[in-house]
Amino acid sequence: MEDIQNTVTKFKEARKELAKAIIGQENVVSEVFMALLADGHILLEGVPGLGKTLLVRSLAKVLQLDFHRVQFTPDLMPSDIIGMEVLEEDRSTGKRFFQFNKGPIFTNILLADEINRTPPKTQSALLEAMQEREVTYAGKTYELPKPFFLLATQNPLEQSGTYPLPEAQLDRFLFYTVVQYPAEQEEVDILELTTGNQKNELKPSLTAEEILKARSWVRDIHIDKELLVKISQLVRSTRPQNSENDLVKQYVDWGAGPRAGQSIVLASKAHAFLAGRLSVIPEDIKAVSLAVLRHRVVLNFVAKTEKFTVEDLIPELLKSL
Repeated sequence: MEDIQNTVTKFKEARKELAKAIIGQENVVSEVFMALLADGHILLEGVPGLGKTLLVRSLAKVLQLDFHRVQFTPDLMPSDIIGMEVLEEDRSTGKRFFQFNKGPIFTNILLADEINRTPPKTQSALLEAMQEREVTYAGKTYELPKPFFLLATQNPLEQSGTYPLPEAQLDRFLFYTVVQYPAEQEEVDILELTTGNQKNELKPSLTAEEILKARSWVRDIHIDKELLVKISQLVRSTRPQNSENDLVKQYVDWGAGPRAGQSIVLASKAHAFLAGRLSVIPEDIKAVSLAVLRHRVVLNFVAKTEKFTVEDLIPELLKSL
């Protein structure tokens, strides 16, 4: 129990260190830490200049984890991400052989910057890594470092030359987090922090071993059977085939699948862990449901014409909790 409390304290210290580089964005930082603890991945959406890349770089420093960044472009190939085999020669024997050179995906934290700027062929290179935490090339499987955490970003404004993420890939993101503009005072603080010579050094607060231990503890956190039933009902209520909600019947094409329920449970446990509790309460579920369901509920044409969004729908469904 003492070890758990010490680790929770270290996560709080890590958040304080991140605050030296990232002004505001409390909700975004919380969801990044929850995704990390739940062994999930996160998709960050926001206009340029909101500190998404800085957040990921700073996170890697605070957690003492290896970090790679890949800028996704239309000409990016799968081998640019996972690596490729090259023909090499043994100088002592003269024999030639193929050697697999690992790509940037072999890291603890991978930033897939502007992930929707590359075609589905290249995006699919991430699927096995996101789900199985391994990469297969030329019939051989290579394990990724532990922990492996993918953070992807996309710009909601400039859509020319972009490719929508396949539903199968979207479903593998634990959270779809929208990064908002900073508040007025936060923006003033950002201007002060980033336009002078003073630099805040970030102190490492956690190690890979402590993160892996924390992930194990998160899975052991208790959740009542009644809450599991409520989560199942919440996910099922997003499906127009069996939902009794009029808004769902009117505006939803496709609801969330079973992976959404698993994600809500794990994210709720992570939320409880960061709050220092060893049991999930309804507030934990409410805190994570929107980020889990935002990308898993597909609205129809009527919803788009009437400007009805998932952000309008989920709070209505959560009232049943």
